[in-house]
Amino acid sequence: MFKMFEVSPSDHARYNGNPDCPHQLHIITRIKCTKRRPYWEKKIVHDLGLDKSHQPRIHKNVPSINNKLKVIKHLIRVQPLKLPQGLPTEQELADSYLKSTGELIIRRHLQPLE
Repeated sequence: MFKMFEVSPSDHARYNGNPDCPHQLHIITRIKCTKRRPYWEKKIVHDLGLDKSHQPRIHKNVPSINNKLKVIKHLIRVQPLKLPQGLPTEQELADSYLKSTGELIIRRHLQPLE
């Protein structure tokens, strides 16, 4: 019988999460090789864009993606994307970078005075 994954309150406390307001985006990084793995795991890795190892990808925190992540959880590392400065606009996206702690930092450039 297939058992659904249930999140307990202790999981939120362990990872400094808030059960009332979960994070919206995941940072997913493949940390193990897919050689000698079943074809369905390789397909999921390819579908999520994790073909290269240690290249982070950002995906939404939705049930369809989470079900795929549960299948390959032994091959990946999942971190919440933290947005201390809020979501960047199109112009700010080019001047932003992702820290290893999972924070998206926006470099704000000074605008000339008119």
